[in-house]
Amino acid sequence: MGEFKVHRVRFFDYMPSAIRAMAFSTRTKRLALARTDGALEIFNFSDNYFQEKVLPGQDGRAVEALCWVGPRLFSAGLNGEITEYDLENLGPRYTVEGYGGPIWTIGVNSQGTLLAVGCEDGTVKLFEVLKERIQFQRNLDRQKSRIISLSWHPSGTLIAAGMMDMIRIFDANTGRATHRLLVDRGAAASKIKEVVVWSIAFLSDHTIISSDSAGKVQIWDGLKGTLIRTHLITKWDVLALSVSQDEGSLVAGTSEGTVVQFQFISSTVDRHDKDWVRTRTFKNHSHDVRALAHTETAVVSGGMDTQLVVRPLLDKVEKNTQESAMRKVSFPHRRSLVCCAKKAGLLLFQFPDHLELWRLGESDRYGKPGGSLPVTRGPEKLIQLKRKGEDHICCSALSPCGSWLAYSTVTSFRLYRLLSGSISKVSKVPKNLRFAHKLCFSTDSSKLFASSSNSSVIVVALNELECKYLGTLEANYGCRQPIHLLSASDDGKWLATANTDFEVHVYNLDKLELHCTVPVYGSCPTAMAIHPTTSHLVVVHADQQIFEYSLVRKEYTEWSRRLQKQGLHSLWLERDTPITHVSFNPKNPAHIIVHDMFMFCIIDQSLPLPEARNVLYNQKTLRSLPQPDRVIHSHGFKICKDFQHLLCVSLLEDHSLVVVERPLLDIMSQLPAPVRQKKFST
Repeated sequence: MGEFKVHRVRFFDYMPSAIRAMAFSTRTKRLALARTDGALEIFNFSDNYFQEKVLPGQDGRAVEALCWVGPRLFSAGLNGEITEYDLENLGPRYTVEGYGGPIWTIGVNSQGTLLAVGCEDGTVKLFEVLKERIQFQRNLDRQKSRIISLSWHPSGTLIAAGMMDMIRIFDANTGRATHRLLVDRGAAASKIKEVVVWSIAFLSDHTIISSDSAGKVQIWDGLKGTLIRTHLITKWDVLALSVSQDEGSLVAGTSEGTVVQFQFISSTVDRHDKDWVRTRTFKNHSHDVRALAHTETAVVSGGMDTQLVVRPLLDKVEKNTQESAMRKVSFPHRRSLVCCAKKAGLLLFQFPDHLELWRLGESDRYGKPGGSLPVTRGPEKLIQLKRKGEDHICCSALSPCGSWLAYSTVTSFRLYRLLSGSISKVSKVPKNLRFAHKLCFSTDSSKLFASSSNSSVIVVALNELECKYLGTLEANYGCRQPIHLLSASDDGKWLATANTDFEVHVYNLDKLELHCTVPVYGSCPTAMAIHPTTSHLVVVHADQQIFEYSLVRKEYTEWSRRLQKQGLHSLWLERDTPITHVSFNPKNPAHIIVHDMFMFCIIDQSLPLPEARNVLYNQKTLRSLPQPDRVIHSHGFKICKDFQHLLCVSLLEDHSLVVVERPLLDIMSQLPAPVRQKKFST
């Protein structure tokens, strides 16, 4: 596998924000997720749950609820605004004032023509969904209490709204309230406290299901306005509800971190009538479950502990398969939060509101494999750069020589020159470089590449005196999806781009024109790089497949064809975190270095590929075998799991390896205390 001196970095204090809301689109199989810092994330559930888009947050924009209207995404928040998002340029498209104070909830009718929002002033406001915008239509009867939750009846004619101590049913055509359902406050000790109806669901048979702050899930008859059944599932709040599309299953999320499933089934074998019966309880979170989505085969949950959990329902999927395994998404799939200057030994850490530049520590000693070396000079923070404006940083980059630093928000781009510990802003940048989705410097630090709108890339030349615009790279046809990957070759001749339409384009930087397009594969690229000597492009996809494409011959290489013919090892394909980085070992051209969150792997192209009978994770086993037996059992995938929760693995110019870790225990230790739970007899 090779020996490296490893810089083990654990001083990146990255802290993800809590999950506040989510919405699942059955039409596109996309999950939209909102965090408490205002950032939005889009996951493609049909492509191995890959996080394909991230929309950065903004100071003061707290998203309280999300809603899909076909392929369009809307949010509402406590700032009193409704926002539609531009999923191509990864930012807000426009914002409409609700004029009802903070907005707590949002929902769309089944026809996709009307949006309803629940406001602080006690009104439910209806907005008509037009082709380009939304337009206010009417207010429903005003109530004395704020509207916390609402749900449309599938017919689109009725709306159930949850508030303090009650539920109201409205006629959407007349705006009148037709029923009032009083919610019991619970035990005697809590009678003085108002009950908050946190979530509500309105089913096609006019059944209403509510969850509240008294720990109850209640079933109501929406036609008669009467209570059918009460399920007390916790002493704390039941914060979220979600119903399956066939209305046969319901999940509820609590402040204890549990998710409780109810199913509409017969309670006994000999009975033919059905009822809502509590069937399962899942405990996958340490803190409040604030958001839920019920897909056809799984329960998706998130909350204060910042992790997105996908829990398959074993009665909906085949057991002991990849689809039946639970997934936890702890770190971003496609946001590069760490950038390494390979020639200068510097690290750039990206936070929402600032950047940190660190110099790595040094050791002049040598030791045994697996041992620790004494540090002769510790790591040092050189610069902390605060961003300007309210928009959060969406991307950043550090040049390999450590002399240039760039970052962008959705509305502005900034470039800085770093000289002997000082930093100065480059005041004159090209006018068309207004923002960027992704930034990348050339290996010699003479060029900057910035992905812009409509899958285009702006090329800028850098020198000591100025920043000069060279041209814009774009494909010959009108692709509008954002570019999320950029990779420049070491010789400065090629630039490869990948977008969320699964397209990979390669440009000739000498001519500033499209060189070739890699055949489209049906999964999103998650990482790619160009080999420094062979000019082969290595691309890894969300389904864990690996391809190698010759840029000179414009065809897949022999090694890539052999890999696809034989197939990757089943344990490799069953990994649930995507490869996020690809690099190469200059001392051994046959080595490809890749990593995900839980391992890094050196793929040796000179060795045979692992077969199904081989043990994939065999490095420790090989060390214990005699030399002749090692040859028999060895294969080309050398996997190291000594480091966990990896945010970056990069090879420096001096052949030392930088490994940036962010242990989950460190994140958990910074979370607020969960609700107190009784354990055993204590």
